Amino acid sequence: MIDKPAERAATATPCRVTVCRGCCCGDAAKIPGVDHAGQIPKLRAALDGAAPVRASECLDVCDQANVVVVQPSPAGRAAGGRPVWLGLVNDDEALADIAAWIRAGGPGLAEPPGVLDLYAITVSRQVREGLES
Repeated sequence: MIDKPAERAATATPCRVTVCRGCCCGDAAKIPGVDHAGQIPKLRAALDGAAPVRASECLDVCDQANVVVVQPSPAGRAAGGRPVWLGLVNDDEALADIAAWIRAGGPGLAEPPGVLDLYAITVSRQVREGLES
């Protein structure tokens, strides 16, 4: 049982989702045939309030457009979860898989669907620290 108010707040705080919409991500000229404008609203609808979704300027991994970063909740971080960077997120099925994982708890609290391994990317420490600060 959680008795301390700070611990209750930490367990109630959700993951955070950042969707790159900089120079390449969200660009129909670079990635045609994708509903770039609809990705963020679709992700928000699929999450149904389970986590906030924000757009960011360029996250500096342009060769992996479209990029989504899932940051763990405080409870997920306490359980060992770290931000997960996903690249080439260019279809609705990937968005649905990401949303299902986040609704289940996200990094540190729930295993991602195996298909998300195909989207996982590694970024430089400098890029990672830029988003986390």
